[in-house]
Amino acid sequence: MSYSELIKNFGRIRDYMREFYVCGFKSREEYDRKSARSYDDERRRIESWLGDYMGFVKTAGGKNVFLAIDSRLVYHNPLYKAWKAKSFTDGDITLHFLIFDILDEAGAQYPLNEIMEKLDFYMTGAGVEKTFDISTVRKKLKEYVQEGLILTEKRGKNLFYGRAKMGELPGSDLLDFFSETAPCGVVGSYLLDKQMEMGGHFRFKHHYITQALDCGILCTLLDAMQKKREVTLEMAGRGNSGSTEKQVVPLRIFISVQNGRQYLMAGFNGNIFGFRLDRILVVKEGDICGEFERLRAALDRMQQNMWGVSVAQYCEREDTAVSSDLVFESVEFTIWYGTGQEYIHNRLVREKRCGRVVKIDKHRSKFTGEVLDSRELLPWIRTFLGRIISIHFSNKALEKQFFSDIKTMYRMYGIVKDGKEDVL
Repeated sequence: MSYSELIKNFGRIRDYMREFYVCGFKSREEYDRKSARSYDDERRRIESWLGDYMGFVKTAGGKNVFLAIDSRLVYHNPLYKAWKAKSFTDGDITLHFLIFDILDEAGAQYPLNEIMEKLDFYMTGAGVEKTFDISTVRKKLKEYVQEGLILTEKRGKNLFYGRAKMGELPGSDLLDFFSETAPCGVVGSYLLDKQMEMGGHFRFKHHYITQALDCGILCTLLDAMQKKREVTLEMAGRGNSGSTEKQVVPLRIFISVQNGRQYLMAGFNGNIFGFRLDRILVVKEGDICGEFERLRAALDRMQQNMWGVSVAQYCEREDTAVSSDLVFESVEFTIWYGTGQEYIHNRLVREKRCGRVVKIDKHRSKFTGEVLDSRELLPWIRTFLGRIISIHFSNKALEKQFFSDIKTMYRMYGIVKDGKEDVL
């Protein structure tokens, strides 16, 4: 079936791209959320943008399509192409350029009725009988005023419209870096297109390109935070469980430098939780929240003892966000390193997100910390296995699980001591 590459509803294409790329590709037979015909249409649409980065493999379950992007060779995020495929009517495009052409003269300012006369003149000169409706032009001007592209000035009873002064674009180096690293980096990508700078100057060891799909959601959340408003989130369920709605107070955006994942930290049911942006389908602004400052202050207080986005211990308390008596879990471990391996100590200092590192002697260093959820430290702690000579958790259930996992690993690899598998 033929299809149009341009799209009106970005939410729909974001949903498909999440399924195809972020959550892993599915074969035509496995994708059961929509019809096979819809799958083919959207796959071809995405392939028209990302064809140079797509491949496929045939398995027993069918043909699976996948993306293969080498950050060493790709200068710019290819997923931004989805944002640049929005459709417009001929009238939208014509009206856009005519308005800015009318207001292009230095210092030009006109009321709505004069703008209508000039539009009629342009259209008649082009041999077009039908012109624009005044309500359409008024709405378009209002939209550009809200975007800061047009300024207004009240003179008596009339409102005069004029172009806003356009600032100079930043240098291409700055735009290159911003577009690939910053939240809402698609803005930088648009500016790069305006500069006609297609060559890149940066290569990234870790390039988190999937943030591109969440720019619209992020922009709406940041706007709600600035206005201190509540929002209703429509969250994607797991598997085929559908979606759920949650009314929350957006407080801050956390971005992982380890995997690039973005989280909304928000007040919800008296507690504070983290919500993954890539699982948010729709954001709807609500009323102004009188508790915004109090909740944000609570989050700022908690953040000093947060390793990631989990606040498990805090959220178990009945007094929740109004309490200054937070419940902490302590973690302590000591590592050993040989002569010439002082970089291990430096790594401890560099990678700790909170807590303290003390150098005991020239071969031993100790980390101690108090966090809201010590479970989040486990992946980091495991990277020091083989050097840990002692470790203690105040959460004894977690400590037991840690040692149990080590024993299981020993058994898997057949590590024995004195004829025994259990060496701990």
